Amino acid sequence: MHTFVNGLERDLEAVIAGLTLPWNSGMVEGHVNRIKMIKRQMYGRAGFNLLRKRVLLAG
Repeated sequence: MHTFVNGLERDLEAVIAGLTLPWNSGMVEGHVNRIKMIKRQMYGRAGFNLLRKRVLLAG
């Protein structure tokens, strides 16, 4: 518990900003999650060019 509290105290400005500001990174996280899912599906199947096409066409 002490380690957790120390981490919060070290990043106090970020914690306050995260709780008070209206902005969030939800959209970005959604896109990153989608790209990672496509990457996992394509693992070992093809090269970068096909992966790039799948990511661009899936969006």
